[in-house]
Amino acid sequence: MQATTYNYKVVRQFAIMTVVWGIVGMLVGVILSAQLIWPTLTEALGPLAPYLSYGRIRPLHTNAVIFAFGGSGLFAASLFIVQRTCQTRLISDGLAALVFWGWQLVILLAAISLPLGFTSAKEYAELEWPIDILIAVVWVAYAVLFFGTIIKRKTQHIYVANWFFGAYIVTIAVLHIVNSMEFPVTLTKSYSMYAGVHDAMVQWWYGHNAVGFFLTTAFLGMMYYFVPKQAGRPIFSYRLSIVHFWSLNFIYMWAGPHHLLYTALPDWAQSLGMIFSLMLIAPSWGGMMNGIMTLSGAWHKLRTDPILKFLITALSFYGMSTFEGPMMSVKTVNALSHYTEWTIGHVHSGALGWVAMITIGSMYYLIPRLFGREEMYSVKLINTHFWVATIGVVLYIAALWIAGVAQGLMWRATNADGTLTYSFVQSVEVMYPFYYIRLLGGLMFFGGMLLMAYNVWKTVAAGKAVNDARIPEAVAA
Repeated sequence: MQATTYNYKVVRQFAIMTVVWGIVGMLVGVILSAQLIWPTLTEALGPLAPYLSYGRIRPLHTNAVIFAFGGSGLFAASLFIVQRTCQTRLISDGLAALVFWGWQLVILLAAISLPLGFTSAKEYAELEWPIDILIAVVWVAYAVLFFGTIIKRKTQHIYVANWFFGAYIVTIAVLHIVNSMEFPVTLTKSYSMYAGVHDAMVQWWYGHNAVGFFLTTAFLGMMYYFVPKQAGRPIFSYRLSIVHFWSLNFIYMWAGPHHLLYTALPDWAQSLGMIFSLMLIAPSWGGMMNGIMTLSGAWHKLRTDPILKFLITALSFYGMSTFEGPMMSVKTVNALSHYTEWTIGHVHSGALGWVAMITIGSMYYLIPRLFGREEMYSVKLINTHFWVATIGVVLYIAALWIAGVAQGLMWRATNADGTLTYSFVQSVEVMYPFYYIRLLGGLMFFGGMLLMAYNVWKTVAAGKAVNDARIPEAVAA
């Protein structure tokens, strides 16, 4: 018998946890920002202080925001979109439950192990080997669930959003497994299978493509569905979306070495990373324009639709970040920017401006539908959230751009006799005003997430959980 309903239960679960983990991850980020201004902030906690030190909770912040908040948003969106565009139910409710609870277990173990100091010390891949194995198991289950649903689709074509989701699922599996090859010593300690520069190269092949596929390709899948739906317009150019897909995915894989400029990595590999990074501008901006131009004939909706404001502003930040990243990969620019606050500003331009904004907009679209409502409890609150978040992001990244350039110039300044003009401590002192602005920007973005949580709470309270929704017969999604 053919299924007559979509599985909304797993989508609803991931959507709610997206909001929860967003608050947790961004709260930790605010604490970290405060610690840069007041380094002894957590000492008053006594025995707990070592577990909340900057070095312990910084990886907790990145993992919580990327994999807990962003990952839950991607699971929710992809499992909703694949059902709607394929007009068929997920192949297995049990597998869907395994993916949800397995991913929450991964996040919980990360939240326990990282403050305790159990880490492989690899950027974005800090979790130790037992958790790595659990991630691989959950990810394979997710792949089977996603691709199995596509195989049994009732529609002839595969909508472009599913191409982007499919690419990210396959690539993240390969990246995670290869980079996590390690020799276990104890249950909580392992050593990488690779050594020296090879380890660095594999790590940044993983690290950059975690950005490239988890934080870019996947969220573009989200964009290609929710922007046309919310605008009530077809995607500007379906042909451009396919060109965007193939060119982006081919070029991204080669850009990782730009993290290792001026290191022991061979010069040819460094130059290859720089060249492919510069090439990335073309497909990135093509995708951005494809999303923004979808509003052709419907620009007036931006005045009154705060969800569209989130989605289109996210695309604007995506365009800005994907210009800034290639520019920073140029060796002469990298010599100034690397290790400075500029890099942190760039990361958050993408993470808050692009990833968080597109996720928030998408969740505002999804959540009412998952609880039998026509719209969120308060559209005015969505609008307020938009302006608070946008101003917060701008304050955050502008402060760090200025701070980063100042840092880079101070570090490289020399006197006539070749000695350094400024000590490192002097450069830190100059950072303090910018750290205050960064904290303010972070607090505003965090405050916006609290507004969202309240809005979601009221929407859920007024609605009723929709665990299944009828599959229309021969009707577009």
